[in-house]
Amino acid sequence: MKDQWFQHSQLVPDKLAMIERQQSQDGFPDFVKDEDLVGIEKNRKLLSGWLYSDELDSTVITVSGMDGLGKSTLVTNLHEREKVNFPVHAWIVLLWKIGNMVPPVPSEIDKMDVHDLKAEIKKKLQNRKCLIVLDDVWEQEVYFKIHDAFQNHQASRIIITTRKDHVGAIALLDHHLQLEPLDGPDAFDLFCRRAFHNKEDHKCPKEFEEIATSIVDRCHGLPLAIVTIGRWQLSELSTNDHVRAILNLSYHDLSLGLRNCFLYCSLLPEDYPMSRESLVRLWVAEGFVLSREKNTPEEVAEGNLMELIHRNMLEVVDYDELGRVSTCKMHGIMRDLALSVAKEEKFGSANDYEAIILSPVKFPRLRSLVAHGMISSTPDLLSSILSESKNLTVLELQDSNITEVPTFIGNLFNLRYIGLRRTNVKSLPESIEKLFNLHTLDIKQTQIEKLPLGIVKVKKLRHLLADRFADEKQSDFRYFIGVESPKGLSNLEELQTLETVQVSKDLAEQLKKLMQLRSIWIDNVSASDCENLFATLSTMPLLSSLLISARDVNETLCLQALDPISTKLHRLIVRGQWASGTLKYPIFRNHGEHLKYLALSWCQLGEDPLSVLAPHVPNLTYLSLNRVNSVTNPTVLSAGCFPHLKTLVLKRMPDVKQMEIGDGALPRIEGLYIVSLAQLDKVPQGIELLLSLKRLWLLYLHDEFKTLWQTSGMHQKMQHVPEIRI
Repeated sequence: MKDQWFQHSQLVPDKLAMIERQQSQDGFPDFVKDEDLVGIEKNRKLLSGWLYSDELDSTVITVSGMDGLGKSTLVTNLHEREKVNFPVHAWIVLLWKIGNMVPPVPSEIDKMDVHDLKAEIKKKLQNRKCLIVLDDVWEQEVYFKIHDAFQNHQASRIIITTRKDHVGAIALLDHHLQLEPLDGPDAFDLFCRRAFHNKEDHKCPKEFEEIATSIVDRCHGLPLAIVTIGRWQLSELSTNDHVRAILNLSYHDLSLGLRNCFLYCSLLPEDYPMSRESLVRLWVAEGFVLSREKNTPEEVAEGNLMELIHRNMLEVVDYDELGRVSTCKMHGIMRDLALSVAKEEKFGSANDYEAIILSPVKFPRLRSLVAHGMISSTPDLLSSILSESKNLTVLELQDSNITEVPTFIGNLFNLRYIGLRRTNVKSLPESIEKLFNLHTLDIKQTQIEKLPLGIVKVKKLRHLLADRFADEKQSDFRYFIGVESPKGLSNLEELQTLETVQVSKDLAEQLKKLMQLRSIWIDNVSASDCENLFATLSTMPLLSSLLISARDVNETLCLQALDPISTKLHRLIVRGQWASGTLKYPIFRNHGEHLKYLALSWCQLGEDPLSVLAPHVPNLTYLSLNRVNSVTNPTVLSAGCFPHLKTLVLKRMPDVKQMEIGDGALPRIEGLYIVSLAQLDKVPQGIELLLSLKRLWLLYLHDEFKTLWQTSGMHQKMQHVPEIRI
């Protein structure tokens, strides 16, 4: 078994509608190679000895110490080395609730009392030798509520890491390791391995010895600080003035635009996963980047983002289907630095409030307000803020409880960015037509059905993102609905993003003037709309992302006229029935090799959808099939098919009873999500051959599937997969 998630019930199925955006919640630390570890050999041998001591009873081992000492790194290395000797092993991260950021607990787990939860764990672990790691435990109570579930008299071992001394005291003194900072030579060695990793011997050049020694001394032996600085080379920490003075060289090496972009990231919440697209739009709205030669401001901003990542000032969280950064974050140490510089330079400030702003406040010099979920629905509160902030450039209020936008917003002539995503706003005031400088309007997942008539006067608008959920469970065909297409849409000639609009009689004609569009999502499309609409879309030279959603589940979409001149079109999402022979049309015959991301819903492709699709889209990295009918069984992934695919989602395909995966199929697959295939009662043949797999979800399948998985010895066969959910 490999780090199995033992849960009575897994994620709610409708949460998987946007599966490509979800991140693993297990928080399993990255494994660090032995050659990159310094000063841990003694402690690792000590812990290893405790693992194999003579005690037959389950034994608790604790590792404690302050933040940054490498507790999780040490135990991760031990776990990876020794888990092969334990039939059952699991790594459990105990989430510490911060505001409302903890993911929802599955309903069945939430309803279980402690007795039921212990019984469930006992059932899974009975009569087997276990290695359980409880990472980052804050309170003794967490362990004591379930500790007897691990008492199976099979020489099991429970390792607890904690920053709290009283939690470390759970173990007997002779099984408690208190980590200490690295000594001088080890600290210097670790720094050099990270700072000079390109040199074969990792030795510090003589000209840098003095400054390197000074930096390491100021880190006080904390591996996290040393590694962070080593990766960042001559960067800085905000915790020490001397180190900051030295490391400021890296910050001041940035251009003015890059400095602004870097400091801006610190104003977002700590550990907040920052979307590449959102960051780019915000930076452009703030005026941090301008067009350069043939590059748009957005393209320049993306270059800035990559520069900060290459300098290790931002960390990549996830990549998209093109290998571009999808989300990134700023390390806590980096953020501390950036915040201190931002304060000194009067750039801005961040307050990580947990409370919602209830009473009126005044910010007469405010230029940017980013308040995720912090503005209440109190009448006149938003009006009071806006009326006192007449120079406002960015207004980002996503997830706030507001229900209306004050008419006064039209007086904010500098406003370039409005973000109201996931609010309860039902309409926008007509005064928005006065916002001549507005670049981005994000009203996704609001209650807005229709845009103000004057929106077409906002001629600098570059990104219009708008839709509303008609079905929160995302199970209906039209679970999201676009806004009505405004008359005069063709006036918005600078539009790059248009997501999502309902089709109208003249939409195809209006779109002929919007040749800057990169991404367009169109809803409520009927068969009679297809020819003219797709002919117009085909002429767009920069089109890269296209979503087409039919009017209803019975509407047939004919893609014959879709023959894009843009080889940049890499993302195609189609919801609705296909006309017969669609795979012979130009979008697949001529353009299929350019597609990287394909999501199909509510259609029938042929006898075996995967076999039918594979020859036409050889370069896909992401494929999702939702409610796609399959006439024959088994569904086959033949040898060599989808050679570049990294993510495959098969969801709500009621006809699939069996699956076969040939040797050599999906050679680069990292995520396989098979969800709500109610007839799938057999383990997919050949699934153990997917050696690159990192995440495997097999949820809501046939009632007998879980039993067959266990009796077939699949836990042992799938040891190489870090995350398995069944």
